Amino acid sequence: MEQTKNQRLLQEVVVKAWEDTAFKKEFVSNPLEAVKKLTGETLELPKGKELVVIDSSDENKVYVNIPTKSVPLEDVELSDEELEKVAGGTMTDDTIIDSCFGPCGDDFPWLTY
Repeated sequence: MEQTKNQRLLQEVVVKAWEDTAFKKEFVSNPLEAVKKLTGETLELPKGKELVVIDSSDENKVYVNIPTKSVPLEDVELSDEELEKVAGGTMTDDTIIDSCFGPCGDDFPWLTY
């Protein structure tokens, strides 16, 4: 499945944030401007929505996203393919990026609208 423009842009900025602490701080504090500054392109959000970036890269912490009530918790699950990768220990950074930005078919699969 081909990535959408938003998926491609977010993948690029997340990788940059992993590599560059100064950029990560800028992305957390002003995400839309940071995306435009890095890529020269504008991230397209649904009308009336705001992009909030949370830095959950601290490996010593466990992060929980509390979704809106409109998202039934029983619908939040990994696919069989993702479960096999986790169980087999084959999840890599690339696999995680693909899961988040690629085949999900949603521009922001990990965002709650």
